[in-house]
Amino acid sequence: MPSLRATAGHQNDEDRDVRTYSPKASELTRSWHVLDADGVVLGRLATEVARLLRGKHRVYFAPHLDTGDAVIVINADKVRMTANKAASKLAYRHSGYPGGLRSTTYETLLETRPTEVIERAVRGMVPHTRLGRAQMKHLFVYAGPEHPHEAQQPTHYDTSTMRRG
Repeated sequence: MPSLRATAGHQNDEDRDVRTYSPKASELTRSWHVLDADGVVLGRLATEVARLLRGKHRVYFAPHLDTGDAVIVINADKVRMTANKAASKLAYRHSGYPGGLRSTTYETLLETRPTEVIERAVRGMVPHTRLGRAQMKHLFVYAGPEHPHEAQQPTHYDTSTMRRG
């Protein structure tokens, strides 16, 4: 009676020696992308930014390596939030002292520090580990239409298909 391996088409273990490909640091190429947040819904923008930062758009994506690109977000002050979230959703921070919990609405946060709104949304979508913190260092958010990264020759990322608020 033949063994199950022989009937499955495998003669020996050498035929089944398939390894998972893991890219090396020398094989990684980083590109730069510019995303315009003007009128784009915050969550939809943040998911696309997190996908580019993690490198999930790459063929050689590896969850344990930083294979992502650098992302520049401009016009952060013009990002939209749906369903009255700007007035009702709260952003929390803690001073570290007893009773030091502070909260502010996203409406106030958009007026005072619009870059932090996008950074908070993206931070929640990347891993909460050393790898995630390293990937967040490749995110550059600016409130206005100008950015100082022209030397990196960033490509404009098309946000026209994202839902507008």
